[in-house]
Amino acid sequence: MAQTYATEVKLFNKWSFDDIQVDDISLEDYIAVKPKYAQFVPHTAGRFQAKRFKKAQCPIVERLTNSIMMHGRNNGKKIMAVRIIKHAFEIVHLLTDENPIQQLVNAIINASPREDSTRIGSGGVVRRQAVDVSPMRRVNQSIYLITQGARAAAFRNVKTIAECLADEIINAAKGSSNSFAIKKKDELERIAKANR
Repeated sequence: MAQTYATEVKLFNKWSFDDIQVDDISLEDYIAVKPKYAQFVPHTAGRFQAKRFKKAQCPIVERLTNSIMMHGRNNGKKIMAVRIIKHAFEIVHLLTDENPIQQLVNAIINASPREDSTRIGSGGVVRRQAVDVSPMRRVNQSIYLITQGARAAAFRNVKTIAECLADEIINAAKGSSNSFAIKKKDELERIAKANR
């Protein structure tokens, strides 16, 4: 009996990890989409929290999956999260005809705030000071904002979370302000600009 092996690792056996560009040079090391990080399902039981900065090695789709399972009732339901991602990617592909992984990478680059403000308290006077955001935090915050936007849009709504996530990714990839993540990013950057 001749065994057939899949020659190339594709996400959900569909989406290729080849020729995916990370356009932002500073985020290249923190968005793991090189073929080296390719996987069939975004579900490795990797210990990415064991060491500092280890999570930069976690494949980006899996980080999105982990970020989906939030809010008490969904904690730890990773199979459900994987299914949501799968459907969302299908929808993204249908609507844009592009590789959904590429769209996700673009969305993460666009939705990440480059400047933020921090609290500086001196002598009982609290004022905000604008600071630059590290690439690691940019990726983290971007993923968080995208999933938060999808969750907020799907809550008490007819649309499924997969559809909302797909919309969020497409809008963020376009940089359109219909996206929750882009709105939040603009808001953070505006506040930071005022507090320079």
